[in-house]
Amino acid sequence: MNVLDPFEVAEIRVWPLSFFDISETEARQRLSRAEYTVFQKLLKESKLAAVLNEKPPSSMAVLKLPKDYRGRIIPADIYPARKHPDIRIARRANTIASLARVISERKVSRGLRRTLLTQARRLERLAAERLKDFAGVTDEDVDVD
Repeated sequence: MNVLDPFEVAEIRVWPLSFFDISETEARQRLSRAEYTVFQKLLKESKLAAVLNEKPPSSMAVLKLPKDYRGRIIPADIYPARKHPDIRIARRANTIASLARVISERKVSRGLRRTLLTQARRLERLAAERLKDFAGVTDEDVDVD
């Protein structure tokens, strides 16, 4: 299912977790808590207060995350082309069309419909930012929340 276009992923961020000397049950619990903690952290950091996640993790106690590592996964020579706003707009619109098609063809979760809305909001924001790149365009011309 096309929830996210992998072409749009420019960077990854990881939090290495240690699972030495604990049971499988404890490891699963720690991983669930870490997932919830990261999800909440990314929600707070998001410009749209949304994360592309069809099913949010179950609410649980947060844990102290280890130092994170972040890196670009796109080679430097193709990064400028991938980052071009017009390419991103076209690909995002295609992702939205694919999601809408899947939704129209099957019984889907509320989460997938929320993902469609988030992708549409991301497209709107990207298109508004792109419009601002042109001379004579003011904030009044671009009415995005």
